[in-house]
Amino acid sequence: MADLPPPVQGPTAKEKKYDRQLRLWGATGQMALEDSHMLLINSGPGVVGIETLKNLVLPGMGNFTIQDSAIVSEADLGVNFFLEEEYIGGFRAEHTCNLLKELNPDVQGNFITEPIDSWLTQPDSLKPFTLILAIAPIRPELLARLSAHANATLIPLFYVHCVGFYSHFSVHLPSAYPIVDTHPDSETTADIRMLKPWPELLQFAKEKTSNMDTMEADDHGHIPYIAILLHHLEEWKKGHDGKVPQTYQEKTEFKTTISKAARTNNPEGGEENYDEAVAAALKSLKEPEPSSSVKEIFKVPECVLVNKESPSFWVIAHAIGLFYTKYGVLPVPGAVPDMKARSADYIQLQNVYKSKARKDVMEVLESVRFLERTTGRETVIEEKDVEQFCKNAAHIKLVRGRPFHVVQAGETIKWGERAKSIAQNLTFPDTLIPLYIAFLAFDEFVATHDKDRLSGAPKMPGETRQETDTEKVTGIAFKITDDLIKEAGTFIEEPDYTAVKERIGEFVQELVRAGGAELHNIASLTGGIVSQEIIKAITEQYIPVDNTCLFDGVKSKTEVIRI
Repeated sequence: MADLPPPVQGPTAKEKKYDRQLRLWGATGQMALEDSHMLLINSGPGVVGIETLKNLVLPGMGNFTIQDSAIVSEADLGVNFFLEEEYIGGFRAEHTCNLLKELNPDVQGNFITEPIDSWLTQPDSLKPFTLILAIAPIRPELLARLSAHANATLIPLFYVHCVGFYSHFSVHLPSAYPIVDTHPDSETTADIRMLKPWPELLQFAKEKTSNMDTMEADDHGHIPYIAILLHHLEEWKKGHDGKVPQTYQEKTEFKTTISKAARTNNPEGGEENYDEAVAAALKSLKEPEPSSSVKEIFKVPECVLVNKESPSFWVIAHAIGLFYTKYGVLPVPGAVPDMKARSADYIQLQNVYKSKARKDVMEVLESVRFLERTTGRETVIEEKDVEQFCKNAAHIKLVRGRPFHVVQAGETIKWGERAKSIAQNLTFPDTLIPLYIAFLAFDEFVATHDKDRLSGAPKMPGETRQETDTEKVTGIAFKITDDLIKEAGTFIEEPDYTAVKERIGEFVQELVRAGGAELHNIASLTGGIVSQEIIKAITEQYIPVDNTCLFDGVKSKTEVIRI
């Protein structure tokens, strides 16, 4: 009995419950989601906020808090699926919170019914939260306070509009938001290093191609294509002064050489492994050079000047930068693409790449430990984090988060370095930038009009006097447009200028016509998009929207613009 292997451990109940999402963001991403505590500041009809939260409760967000002082009315029942007739007269935050918690018993939910104006002035009111989602309309001074808190605490802040057929959200991420696991396409993750092979890889290729001319047909048809490429590359170098193919003509000739070496005297009329070698020939002749964005990360001050307070990302990035400076390549990721080969040969080839990857990881880890000692860093970086970074080194991403526009009454919006680019793109017939300007005008209308005397909620354009409000919001939007063009130093000629204003006017008219109302289908779709971006921010995986997304429900079109 003592010699029996341990019983096979099946998946836990939690792994079964979250199986599909664990495949997307893994155990570390799930842990980050469960450790998060999101604050939802729900305003207006409050549908898009609840729809977003629903999509975060289902996969197991640890905690959420809803701040909403609104009372449930009959109007809520027509658009919010989390409210029923019996709740009329009660607090919307309480009832939506209770029903959301029923979706997933693992999630802890809380609600705050105190008005946002007084609650937000309390000391440390925002301290417990790791992410904030604010739903328009919200008064600019409150939104500015949230933005300042996001800046100070380096937590993500999302700001969402959903009015009629249109929606928009902006993301305020920390100024330096690095991502290791960007989940690139599997085709881009394999790095076979044909031009910079190491001794063990060359030895493997030599063993598999040593007697190619006398091999049995079945053996010849199962040589791994990596070995075929290396063999012919070494043969090429013998006749070209040790140089690899340089010009397109030489690369094409090299590809033809491989193609002619395939045996055709078989029932298939060719060999699949040689077809794979021919297909990979041209791209394997490229130097394994990291992208410009990755090399730029090695040069930024956070990476160059690491200290004991530096996040682990920058310490590991500095160590990998030293590795790149020394060898001219990044660490081998260790992945081997699928290919026609015998299982034993494929496993042997995998081990060659994995051994090299492990050796590279250990060298980077040694540099990390040296940096920890010399900087006096108290927290030790785990080896698995270094290994994960090395595996994804060619695809790391640094997003420079920026605050979104907070419209202040009487103040001109400053577009900064993006002014010229946005002004030029404004004339494109299919761009949704005019919709963004319409939403900015919507916010300025809210900022310059008194709150409702009964509810204390901001006054929405189109609630009472539709024609008058349309004229006001259109005038605001046109002024924002003129200020943008002036700041950009760009001149838009006719008829483009008139066409831009016509599109802005159409968007404004539809926003005002909606009177601040939300359509449930648009709110539901927007909630799906926003929750996806929130999961990216929480798990620090995939590449987030940078930094504003617009949705036109009339044309079913989205656009991301960098403000």
